[in-house]
Amino acid sequence: MRHKIGYRKLNKTSEHRKALFKNMLNSLIKYEQIITTLPKAKELKPQIDKVITLGKKSNLSKKKHLFSKLQDQKSVKKVFETFSKRYANRKGGYSRVLKAGFRTGDDAPMAVIELVDRDVNARKVDKPKKIEPAKKDKETLPKTATK
Repeated sequence: MRHKIGYRKLNKTSEHRKALFKNMLNSLIKYEQIITTLPKAKELKPQIDKVITLGKKSNLSKKKHLFSKLQDQKSVKKVFETFSKRYANRKGGYSRVLKAGFRTGDDAPMAVIELVDRDVNARKVDKPKKIEPAKKDKETLPKTATK
């Protein structure tokens, strides 16, 4: 029987699992949508919902508690400033897990976990903008000596 088994261990040590979910929480807060395996996404969903619920109760003790969990000031700031306003009228269910087929290498079930009513441009946060090369005129090119 599976009584009192609260979470998936994912074949990792407890410290590895804590670090994994801390990094995944930070990535999900930053990009608002990530692709991962289905069991990891299912374990991450209640955690991100609890983080956003903490963010809606804006006081110093909640900020300190959230910072001890996430250990990233930018993520804490985004939760308290952006997500608390966006989900002010929503009572729960801030994220969703969508199945996304199977990975080609090991056939692991993949999933997309995303925030409901997410900002579509959040995925492009770290991508550098493309700089078009300067157009070269014939006048600016150095003249070569011809014989």
